[in-house]
Amino acid sequence: MTKELLRGVQTSLVLATLLLGACAHTPPAKSPPPTVTVPTVQIPSSDSPSSASVNEDSAASASVSQPVAGITPEQYADLFDRIRSGFKLDDVDRVAVDQQLNWFASNPDYLERAFGRAELYLYHIVTEIERRGMPLELALLPVIESAFEPYAYSRASASGLWQFIPGTGSRFGLKQNWWYDGRRDVVESTRAALDYLQSLHDEFNGDWLLAIAAYNCGEVAVARAVQVNQEAGRPTDFWSLRLPAETRAYVPKLLAMKRLVADPESFGLAFTHIANQPYFARVDTQGQIDLRVAAEIAGVTYDEVYELNPAFHRWATDPSGPYFLLLPSDSADAFRANVVQLTPDERLKVKRYGVRSGDSVASIAHRFNTTTQVVRELNELPSGALVVGTELRVPADVVTLPAKVLRAAALVDSHDRRVLRPHLRVVVRRGDSLWAIARRHGVDVNTLALMNGLQPGDPLRAGQRLRLAVATPSSGSATSATGASHARKVTYTVRDGDTLARIARVFQVTVAQIKGWNSLSETALWPGQRLLIRVAQR
Repeated sequence: MTKELLRGVQTSLVLATLLLGACAHTPPAKSPPPTVTVPTVQIPSSDSPSSASVNEDSAASASVSQPVAGITPEQYADLFDRIRSGFKLDDVDRVAVDQQLNWFASNPDYLERAFGRAELYLYHIVTEIERRGMPLELALLPVIESAFEPYAYSRASASGLWQFIPGTGSRFGLKQNWWYDGRRDVVESTRAALDYLQSLHDEFNGDWLLAIAAYNCGEVAVARAVQVNQEAGRPTDFWSLRLPAETRAYVPKLLAMKRLVADPESFGLAFTHIANQPYFARVDTQGQIDLRVAAEIAGVTYDEVYELNPAFHRWATDPSGPYFLLLPSDSADAFRANVVQLTPDERLKVKRYGVRSGDSVASIAHRFNTTTQVVRELNELPSGALVVGTELRVPADVVTLPAKVLRAAALVDSHDRRVLRPHLRVVVRRGDSLWAIARRHGVDVNTLALMNGLQPGDPLRAGQRLRLAVATPSSGSATSATGASHARKVTYTVRDGDTLARIARVFQVTVAQIKGWNSLSETALWPGQRLLIRVAQR
């Protein structure tokens, strides 16, 4: 893989749904093609996993790293080494695993994007899994589920790193409302996913493969398959069960990823080092706060706040909580020192408006370019007419949400049929891709894919007709993701540990663009260096 492991984050929201399979939803299977071959992977002659004659418990060809004697998990320098030391699942020699391994090994760009995003979240996931004594292979499940894209959203309405559908999310305590979706909360969704996996492990008598299969297709489906085999006198291990096609591929995908991470050099790959230290710290917001204000007082970018706090899909945190944010570890103290000094109006960047005769919530929302929902939430207004003279809090200015956040808000608002309309049809030309069509029409490729039930990398056929969204704002406090855009200049001060790839990911630009704007010939940076960034403002 390339050294710039983090590049391309902004383009991969819907790509992450390639392997979506969380909880009880069953989107269409999209298994890697079994015909892909890589010289370093030897595929047995059989064409089907069911025809493999090798015993499932036999050792596979890839080696698995063992814990280093005398070294605690915290003492590893590289987080990947720490993960390898905690692998517990038996490797198996199965055609199904080899097929998935071939696909991963021959698609390094997918791995590059996934583990680039993982740098932000993986340390927390690893420490939580270790704390529970669970296999560290589970830390790789988000690669399969979402490619570590917290804004990933499937056609089955699964969302987040761990791809919870709404019902399963609620079942495991993940709050979901107009302001906040706990399925995308890095900390809460990890807690819920591990709770779910542990309960499945217990339900299936300590069999992790059955637990992982049930995470994909649901415990009822797995329990039914086990019962059928029991009644027929057949084995009840994962490899012997009749399960949905997606699930039969899902467990091999995880085992293939474990084998790849255990020994990437054997497959011609090299993983960029991820520091074995916390990327973020959790801070108390002491109530609702505008996320622009949070970014300003923490000394980080607006986009960075949303990358670490993807559960919040509006301009501010949920007024009813949770009252915490995740921030880069070196920014947490600054936030804590500054947040206590804010007045209530400073926290939310609001101004005051006195209700006049003839005013309604809708007319006031229109006047201040926001929505009735925001006006009511800011003022805890009941339904009914307003009282003349009442002083209301209204947004001080229009908020431009990052494209991925705007899309998440639009998905919530789409229940009211207020987004992604009107639309037109385009006909696919020979050689077209979703990326080419999105560029040609000046729209967001992820929105285009979402409207047509596709992933950005899906192949198209000539003559195929696609819906092309002409999106309307999901709320008056945000501008459309597909509207006209222009670049604004931002001066970014380099912090200790920054790389061009990381800065490019935060601002959703390329390393080459940053180097061009700043006449850089080298990639080395130093703390305090100031960089010019041209950010697309929609």
